[in-house]
Amino acid sequence: MLEAEKTYEHVLVETDGPIAYVTMNRPGKRNALSLAHMLELIDCFQSIGEAGDASVVVLRGEGPAFCAGHDLSEMVGRDPDFYRGIFDTCCRLMQTIQGIPQPVIAQVHGVATAAGCQLAATCDLVVASEGARFATPGVRIGLFCSTPMVALSRAVGQKKSMEMLLTGDFISAEEARAEGLVNRVVATEDLNTETRSLADRISEASPLVVGVGKQAFYRQLEMPTEGAYAYTKEVMAFNATFADAQEGMGAFLEKRRPEWKGR
Repeated sequence: MLEAEKTYEHVLVETDGPIAYVTMNRPGKRNALSLAHMLELIDCFQSIGEAGDASVVVLRGEGPAFCAGHDLSEMVGRDPDFYRGIFDTCCRLMQTIQGIPQPVIAQVHGVATAAGCQLAATCDLVVASEGARFATPGVRIGLFCSTPMVALSRAVGQKKSMEMLLTGDFISAEEARAEGLVNRVVATEDLNTETRSLADRISEASPLVVGVGKQAFYRQLEMPTEGAYAYTKEVMAFNATFADAQEGMGAFLEKRRPEWKGR
């Protein structure tokens, strides 16, 4: 049992083999990200990352939607410090998701809007049902989706992300896939099984090596090409000394399945 399997008010956590499932559980609010909800998600992901028992994490939402963004009911009539705290917590949540060693797959159904779209874009991979829709509609209510823009513009091309931000219009799951926001679009009835299939495929690799690779991916992303190569060659040389790397190369040459040692 993962250390992360604790009781939360707005989040459900369970494990099935090497896969940890994190379910946002505010269906009546379409899993809107209240301050309390975000703090629970941060704690949950940190606990999973520290425990190291799970190889892959699936993030999903209970009810009719994946996530409808920030909880606007707690954002009216507040002072600047409150808003700063809300957006600081949201940024910490996104950085936590990308900072843990396990790949995080967003399993998206219904809508992923504003900070909910940001949440999906932040995850390492996205599997969406064919009826899922994505939008950054903050401009329509006088609150431009500036922090969602960070994740969106790193997943989607400049022109499309700007169009989404300026119009607030929804895009379909298929368009999101074509634009690079989504990896796979599947039939609604197959969403659970197809997401699990992808998670299982990833979990076949050494969790230690996957964690090193995930960290290196995000670090090199914003580096100039020369700096990225200088950094990643050192990462790869270090990786090659791992017992898991030696085991994997040996297993390949010997035509057998590797047995990961976690070191």
